[in-house]
Amino acid sequence: MALSENLDEKRQLLPDKPGVYLMKDGKGEIIYVGKAVNLKNRVRSYFQDANRLLPKVAAMMRHVQDFEIITTDTEVEALILEATLIKKHRPHYNIRLKDDKAYPYIRLTWEEDFPRILISRRPDIAGSRYFGPYTRAQSVHETIRLLRHIFPIRNCTNQKFKNAARPCLEYHIKRCPGPCQGLIDKGSYREMMKTVELFLEGKVDVVEKTLVAELNQAAEAMEFEKAAKLRDQVMAVREITAQQKVSADAGRNLDAISWALGESDAYLQVFMVRDGRLIGRESFTLTGMDGSDESDLAHAFLMQYYDRTRDIPQEILIDRLPPDGGQISEWLREKRGGKVELKVPIRGEKQRLLAMVRQNAVIARDEALRRMEIKERDKERALLEIQQTLGLDGFPYRMECYDISNTQGTESVASMVVFTDGRPDKSQYRRFKIQTVEGPNDFLSMKEVIDRRFRHQAEDAKQLGKGHFAKTPDLVIIDGGRGQLGYAYQAMQDLHVETIPVFGLAKQHEWLFEPERAEPIILDRDSAALKLLMHLRDEAHRFAITYHRKLRTKRNLASILDDIDGIGPTRKKVLRQTYGDLSSIRQASVEELARLPKMTRASAEAVKGYLDEYFNRIEGDAGSLGRRNAGAEVESQTEKVGDG
Repeated sequence: MALSENLDEKRQLLPDKPGVYLMKDGKGEIIYVGKAVNLKNRVRSYFQDANRLLPKVAAMMRHVQDFEIITTDTEVEALILEATLIKKHRPHYNIRLKDDKAYPYIRLTWEEDFPRILISRRPDIAGSRYFGPYTRAQSVHETIRLLRHIFPIRNCTNQKFKNAARPCLEYHIKRCPGPCQGLIDKGSYREMMKTVELFLEGKVDVVEKTLVAELNQAAEAMEFEKAAKLRDQVMAVREITAQQKVSADAGRNLDAISWALGESDAYLQVFMVRDGRLIGRESFTLTGMDGSDESDLAHAFLMQYYDRTRDIPQEILIDRLPPDGGQISEWLREKRGGKVELKVPIRGEKQRLLAMVRQNAVIARDEALRRMEIKERDKERALLEIQQTLGLDGFPYRMECYDISNTQGTESVASMVVFTDGRPDKSQYRRFKIQTVEGPNDFLSMKEVIDRRFRHQAEDAKQLGKGHFAKTPDLVIIDGGRGQLGYAYQAMQDLHVETIPVFGLAKQHEWLFEPERAEPIILDRDSAALKLLMHLRDEAHRFAITYHRKLRTKRNLASILDDIDGIGPTRKKVLRQTYGDLSSIRQASVEELARLPKMTRASAEAVKGYLDEYFNRIEGDAGSLGRRNAGAEVESQTEKVGDG
């Protein structure tokens, strides 16, 4: 490929050192992250005749306009840095573990005097013990429900616990030992929670022996009520143990990983065996597999999966070893604090276990493909139904929906959401700040947005259709009734684009309204057409609210930081750029804050002290509801879209 002078010069200066390289497109966005034992040799290998590159690499290099490198001292450091950067930037051409941020954990709150078990999406609370991640939220709920059936674990919020005047219903039905009223001492309760922790670690044998010993002690002491409870717990644990048993020859503590390949995705299964028992199974999907081999798959999954999970066994069975298996084993050993082996079994019980995992992966792939086929058929039916019901001349391949969001007229914004061929097309989403309307006037705000959208299209047409608004929608949906629709249609008439079909979708009855027609169009509530239009409308509403919250959070963040002594414009800017919201700043340590540019330890302590007092005040004033509102207040926007 032809190199720019800048790229050619950078290529000549590459060092003979291990490290990470970041490929960037013309907009400066990172589209690929890779690691190298030797940066000079690895990066140069990309800049050659496209016919000699793999198809996926050749496609990527057509977009590469620049690259960066980060050198490291060792190959293992490069490996860890690569995983961190992929997780942060989620580059388009890297193999990615799907829905990484959505996986739940089970959290055991050891930092509390009387710990609870909770579901958590982010394992970031100091002092808590986390188990997971789990791909199915249902399995997390089932595990917690089972534990609460076996063990009397408190289930109230800290606010309710603190303010409880008498034992609650959970105590009376024997689901809680009543720590809020001092009916169980701290030491006894925490001993019980250590048993819960052992259960979550998969050490069911230890749990059973502990419970049996306590049962015998209670029986000898003639504490028959306590002995009866312990007997029920032992029976429940033994039932679970019988269901989990696999051959002990398959290994005491191991993970078994296998996969089945689709067209561009890979479907993986992880079976977790602890003390010879199968304690869990997780399903995953890796996207971006086009042109990648199974060694690349193994590398990507091992790095991304074990970067998050805290439960690393001493042995990992896998279908294919990655080329850098030695470095990955070393990284896992450091993370676990003990030996970790990667193995490809070829005979015996371990090979049969891996074959069982592979069979489950094939079943999961076939089921996923079957669901996709059904979804595709439903989508086609819904689009045809929309065309026929609304009397459209053509197939609604591109549908756009608009919504307005504000708080009593402040931070008024609008969203433009696009569905292409029946699916959300997030690369086409756009957002607008309302510029010409004062106060809470959704009608005029909608008119402004529609006017701006189609003026942009006219301008993009002059650039041979290369702009963000160049494509003409086949159908426009306005979130609202006749009022919003009327103003939107007036804007379209003024710009002579009124021939584009436009309808209002009113939320109260889910009726559709058409300009210059008195009667609403009423679709069957169970029709595929209405469900798709409601999905489009709800996505526009969600996107508008998310943008509005982001702007409101920025405003509130700035105003609150203004109240902290020693935090001037420069430090305020650094804090906003680094963390983005109050919750993230509060979670940072004093040391982290003090290391920021222009910050000192004194200013860092001032920020931490003020925010701790601020959040404690919110929680004290509003209880658990206040906590949820505070969390909503600092919610941040994650999707990359352009402003209109």
